[in-house]
Amino acid sequence: MRGDLWVFGYGSLMWRPGFEFLEKRPARLNGAHRALCVISHVHRGTPEKPGLVLGLDRGGSCHGIAFRVAAKNRDLVIQYLREREQVTSVYLEKFRLVDLLDGDRARVSAVCYLVDRGHVQYSGMLTPEEQLAYVKRGHGQSGNNPDYVLATVEALHSLGIRDRGLEWLAERLKGERPFTLRDAD
Repeated sequence: MRGDLWVFGYGSLMWRPGFEFLEKRPARLNGAHRALCVISHVHRGTPEKPGLVLGLDRGGSCHGIAFRVAAKNRDLVIQYLREREQVTSVYLEKFRLVDLLDGDRARVSAVCYLVDRGHVQYSGMLTPEEQLAYVKRGHGQSGNNPDYVLATVEALHSLGIRDRGLEWLAERLKGERPFTLRDAD
């Protein structure tokens, strides 16, 4: 029987995992960094008004949360994550070594969703102003794009993690009025 499953969260999985877990621990993934580099046509935007979401892009490191899932729920959680993260196949599902940053400071193999740089939804390096334009107009099945950025920044702050790019966006979004259905017209 396969053992417990570890899942690495770096964006919305940190504050809305959507699956049952035994524990969550601060963690670091080396070899990839958090980047607002995925054009969203489903969760935080539409094809007509795309939003922008996070991906794990190559290089650097990323602090986030590792969730431990009971072995008996392994297949169920993998299926859930594929339905959630792979709607448009913009991510590559990979198992990577992740360092747990508390307790025994173990290194575990965790499922991670890395951005596919060859996918049409990969935005590459946008300027902060271009990112802001996408985020301000984005609204999809999972809600509006500004809420996604603000909730992610809040989750990062609760872990003592600073992300200057996301913080710059959050500061500009805080004074904005909330998205309404009239904005979709």
